[in-house]
Amino acid sequence: MTEVGNGGALRLPHARVVPLSASPASYTAAVERYLTGAGIVKSSARIYRISLTAWGWMLAGEPAPTGPARRGAKPPVFPVATIDDPMLPGVLAELAAARADEMDADTVNRELSIARKAIGWWQRQGWIDGDPTIGIERRPAPPDRTKALAENQIAALWRLDVALREKTFWKMLYESAARADEVLCLNVEDLYPQDKRGRITAKGGATEWIHWQSGTAQLLPRLIARRTRGPLFLTDRKAPAGTPTLDVCPDTGRARLSYRRAEEIFEENTRLLANPLASPEDIEELDGWTLHRLRHSALTHDAEGGTSTPMLLARSRHASVRSLRYARPGVDAVARHVAERDPAARRRNR
Repeated sequence: MTEVGNGGALRLPHARVVPLSASPASYTAAVERYLTGAGIVKSSARIYRISLTAWGWMLAGEPAPTGPARRGAKPPVFPVATIDDPMLPGVLAELAAARADEMDADTVNRELSIARKAIGWWQRQGWIDGDPTIGIERRPAPPDRTKALAENQIAALWRLDVALREKTFWKMLYESAARADEVLCLNVEDLYPQDKRGRITAKGGATEWIHWQSGTAQLLPRLIARRTRGPLFLTDRKAPAGTPTLDVCPDTGRARLSYRRAEEIFEENTRLLANPLASPEDIEELDGWTLHRLRHSALTHDAEGGTSTPMLLARSRHASVRSLRYARPGVDAVARHVAERDPAARRRNR
């Protein structure tokens, strides 16, 4: 039934969204329904679940555990409809502000973003009406100057006990400073092993070259075996029906390794390297490195070694010097530079 307002205009009554499915029995069940229903990939689901567990406490009106207390803590059991409590936004804002004072800005912002995505999905299912996070602002995060891995971290990466495919892929990414998606698109016939180079299709469709060093050169023959064509980096299983022919190895029937799976493997294998003080028992709660950090690190180490800007541009295949802003020398390189130019040190070395 419509109503007539004071100005004579017709006003439609508020209509609740009709639920697409039965509302879950609890918030925890709603989280699991979101992770599966929204298609969150396995590597991201772990982080999403941890963040939404923390938010579960706050949505129940309680502070989220931090530090050691967070390990093994289970969120309180409450119905997802509690999120529509009109008193919750004010309580939540205070709890979120207190948590933000104890956590780094990147973590706080990531958790807030994940919570809002889940709440939006629950709204679209018709399980809740409102969003109690409205009014909670993201925290300003300082620029991250530590994205490049230190050389000892790179050395530790090479010591990991991983499959030949991963060893070769990671070595090629670091030695060539190429983008991961470009390398994954390489076919065996694109390689010129005697010249230590490969032909890739870069952004915009241009054909370009990447170059590698002896580490990759020593691994490639074992990875290729006797194959003469098809994707260079393959999955462990046969390609499913419907996989494009260009992404299937004609000799083994296996499919081209996807970026998503390659990123998953790298992140999972580098969790303890990225968190050297953590216990192996906590590995499921840790974050590893991203593949892009290998490219970033290679260019940074080149810059630290005195590589000229024109060569950095050619190696990275950036179109502008401005794009090289992240290939800046790290703190250790700056310290060495200052120490080497210390007049007192020069006098001692005479």
